[in-house]
Amino acid sequence: MLNDDRDVLEVLKFELQFLERGGYGRSPREPWRQPLALEDSPTCMNYDTKEHRAPCVDCVLMQLVPPDQRAEKIPCRHIPLTAEGETLDYFDRCGSQVEIEDALKNWLKSTIERLEMERGSAQKAVTASIQLSVN
Repeated sequence: MLNDDRDVLEVLKFELQFLERGGYGRSPREPWRQPLALEDSPTCMNYDTKEHRAPCVDCVLMQLVPPDQRAEKIPCRHIPLTAEGETLDYFDRCGSQVEIEDALKNWLKSTIERLEMERGSAQKAVTASIQLSVN
């Protein structure tokens, strides 16, 4: 059962804004390591939590993780970001920070656009149904 009641669309918009504002630059607290996309973002429900971490299965982003990847330790690292199925996990092993951020940014923009279109279509259907029942 999902315990994260945030709106996935708003979470993705916030993540895009965080990314575009340079949120994944080096941390003054841990300058020796590159921040991990999604995991080291305020988007993560466990952001800045060392103890009593909530299980990832409770995160709103789980709906974007392929079912066969949901048992992974950090499931959001397995969300396909590209048409080829490349994930944050893949880019961490095989890509540069620029490639990670570019893939994440492109995925965020397309996913936000898709969700907005889906919600717009659903809202139009509800409005049409209401108008039919009134007439």
